[in-house]
Amino acid sequence: MAASLLLSRVLGMVRDMVIGAKFGQSDLTDAYFLSFQIPDLLFYLIAGGALSAAFIPVFSEYLHTGREEEAWHVFSVIVTLMSIIVGAFIVFSWIFAEPLVGIFAPGAAARGPEFVDLVVHMSRIVVPAQYAFFIGGIMLGTLYARQVFSVPGLAPNVYNLGIIFGAVVLANVAGFGVLGMSWGALVGAYIGNIVIPFAVIRRMGVTFKLSLDLRHEGVKKVLKLMLPVVLGLSLPGVFGMILRSVSSLGEVGMTTAIEYGNRLMQAPLGVFGQALALAVFPALAQFFAQGRMDLYRDQLEKTLRTVLFLTVPISAFFLVAPEPVVQALFERGAFTAADTARTAAMLQMFGIGVFAWCLQPVLMRSYYAVQKTLTPILFGTATTLLFGGAVFALHKLESPPESLAVAASIAAIVLATALLFAIRREIGGLNIRGVFQTLGKALVASAVAVPVAWFGSIAIAGLSDRFGNFLYLGALTIVFLLFAWTYYFVAKLIKMPETKYAEAAARSNRNKSGE
Repeated sequence: MAASLLLSRVLGMVRDMVIGAKFGQSDLTDAYFLSFQIPDLLFYLIAGGALSAAFIPVFSEYLHTGREEEAWHVFSVIVTLMSIIVGAFIVFSWIFAEPLVGIFAPGAAARGPEFVDLVVHMSRIVVPAQYAFFIGGIMLGTLYARQVFSVPGLAPNVYNLGIIFGAVVLANVAGFGVLGMSWGALVGAYIGNIVIPFAVIRRMGVTFKLSLDLRHEGVKKVLKLMLPVVLGLSLPGVFGMILRSVSSLGEVGMTTAIEYGNRLMQAPLGVFGQALALAVFPALAQFFAQGRMDLYRDQLEKTLRTVLFLTVPISAFFLVAPEPVVQALFERGAFTAADTARTAAMLQMFGIGVFAWCLQPVLMRSYYAVQKTLTPILFGTATTLLFGGAVFALHKLESPPESLAVAASIAAIVLATALLFAIRREIGGLNIRGVFQTLGKALVASAVAVPVAWFGSIAIAGLSDRFGNFLYLGALTIVFLLFAWTYYFVAKLIKMPETKYAEAAARSNRNKSGE
């Protein structure tokens, strides 16, 4: 799962590099990123992430207790119901795209009617992709329940390839231009989330029949688990929308700079946080269904400590060397040195909260696995309201744009801490002290490794001007590896148990390669 999502993040970086080189940070890129406000709003309103999170434990419960036929019946009902609901929302969003853009991108109108028309046009292209994400998410959920991770890992990769194709090929076709990326996103969403997963679950013996049997116990349980999420607010779900909304009021390119900084921060979130969360979720759901809460607690603790071990040093690296990262990845073509400086400032502040953002998907799924959704939504709603208020207050006070990223990082840390302490009560105990010991030791090891990143980035400065960005990227990769090895050896010296997990995983992979 981690390898698949790593590939997804690599393709995501390639996608953003292509967009940056072709369009820079301009009205065109601002319009493209703002066009996702309506699709993101739709995904949030119908609780897209919660749909699969609520469906998997229920489907797993039927599947692992010898009731496979009922499991597929629940699948059929949920797909039928959500097709109707999502279809209606898509039609509504398509018709009322212009006033919705005015509400959720308030700064668009100040840039003129042509800019608004471009945002509205691209929004109407990409909003139907939400059907693929919703229904595809349910299909992928059936594969997660069977602990099949390879196919779900393809979905984001195909989606990214679609956008890259749109930027490289369609954007050069007459009549497409920047719209090529929107069409590429739409096609990639359907191929990756509908076509490929359906072909796989069909071979696995899926039985689908149109049904609205809302009285079925399993269907009621899925909807009951979703309800608090629909009624609540989710910081991970809406913080990007809030930032884009406020950034639309700023100077040209600010929306793009915040988006790029956020996406760079989310690279480790996808590779480590989401990968570990998706991988551990079926196991936690199974332990709960089987009444093995001892195994549940042990697995959750090890996963949280592993996330901290892997992500605290990344937070440190982003704090110390944000500009070399942005320069190596993006500064080419239409992406200027000024664009690099603006994006690096965002990345540095987003980097503060990397480890907390990576903890959140694991913690959220720990609640979903025990079929408890109210508690995380209450915490998420409170944190989101505070974050939203802080962001708009900072804008009114004309604070530097980087302060928005600082607010996001602080909110992420607060939410992760609250979720951690609350889950202990829900599952009858958790070794929180051990989790914080890992955090403390990871901070110590990162602090020792920081000079390597600092002096390394100074040593390679200027290589980009003399030899080009690709060689500079290679040199920066070496600096990061030296930083990572320093961190690892210090962590081993201070006897962090997570180093043993890493060594065991490496030995396992070598043995498999040998076989």
